[in-house]
Amino acid sequence: AGETAQEFKNMLEHKIEYGYQFLGFFDDEPQKYTANIQKHILGTVAYAKQYAIDHQIDEVFCALPYQEESKIKEIIEFGDENLIRVKIVPDLTRFLTHHLNKVEIDYYGQIPVMTLRNEPLENIVNRFIKRIFDIGFSILVTVLLLSWFIPLMAIIIKISSKGPIFFIQKRSGIKNKSFDVIKFRTMYLNTDAHYKQATRDDDRITPIGKFLRKTNLDELPQFINVLLGQMSVIGPRPHMLKHTEEYSKIIDKFMVRHLVKPGITGWAQVNGYRGETREVDDMEGRVRADVWYIENWSFGLDVKIIIMTIINMIRGEENAF
Repeated sequence: AGETAQEFKNMLEHKIEYGYQFLGFFDDEPQKYTANIQKHILGTVAYAKQYAIDHQIDEVFCALPYQEESKIKEIIEFGDENLIRVKIVPDLTRFLTHHLNKVEIDYYGQIPVMTLRNEPLENIVNRFIKRIFDIGFSILVTVLLLSWFIPLMAIIIKISSKGPIFFIQKRSGIKNKSFDVIKFRTMYLNTDAHYKQATRDDDRITPIGKFLRKTNLDELPQFINVLLGQMSVIGPRPHMLKHTEEYSKIIDKFMVRHLVKPGITGWAQVNGYRGETREVDDMEGRVRADVWYIENWSFGLDVKIIIMTIINMIRGEENAF
C-alpha cells in the first residue's frame, strides 16, 4: 500500500475506461499508513493469495519494493499456477522527479533497459527527415521572401534609426552550445539589449520594430541560422545565455530543451508561451510545452506548428510586442 500503489489506485478510479475495479491493498505493515489508507488494506501479502482464489480475482498488481524480491517471485509463481495474471508496478520514484517523465522499456538482446523519455529525434532517420525539411523550407523562404524582404527592411531600418540592420546575440543552442542568433534590429541602440527582455510599451522599440515584433517578421533572418545548421524551423526557442544560467537552477527539466536544435517557432509559442516571461510560472509552462514537443515529435506535428504560426501571425498575438 505504498506511495506507488496509492497512485495506481487513484489512477484506476479516474480511468474507468481501463475496466478495472479496485478491491483492496495487501500490506505487512498497515500501521505505517493513515486511517484512510488502512481501511483499504485487506490483510497481509501472504493472505493476498488466498483472497485471490476465494474471490476469483482476475489480476494482481504487485507494487512491492525491489528488496522484497522473494515475495514478488512467490506472487508471480502463484499467479502462474492459478491462472491469475500478475503485473508488476515498479517503484520508479527514485528516478522520476517530475510528471514530465515518461518511461519506456526497450530490449537490447534479452536485457530490458528503462528509458525515462521517448525522443523520436534520437532516431537518425527522423533527424535526417527533419534536416531535409529544414533545408528545403529555408531555401524556399530565402528565395521567395528574404531575397527582397531583407533589402527592403534594410532601407526602412536604416531610415528609422541609427545602427546595424541585424541584431546578433549569443543564445543557447543544442547541447547548450552557444551560437549567434540573427534577427532584424527592432530597438534603438541601448546597453540593456543583451540582458533585459522586451516589455509591453518598451520605449527602446522603434516604430518599425513594433510592427516586426508584432508580426514575428523580426525572426525571419533566423532562416540563415537554419541553413547553417544551428537552428531548426521548429523547436524550443533559444534563450539568452543569462536566462539559461538562471532558469536551469530553478526549473526542473529546463535543460532538457537543449537536447534538440532550437527553432524559429515551436509548440510553446503557438500555444501562447511567447514573449516576456515575468513569472517563473510563465517559463515553466514554456518548458512543459517544449519537453512535450521533444517527446512527441513527428513530421506532421512540425507542419501543424508552421500552419498555426502563420495563422497567429495573420491574426496577431497578445503576447507579441
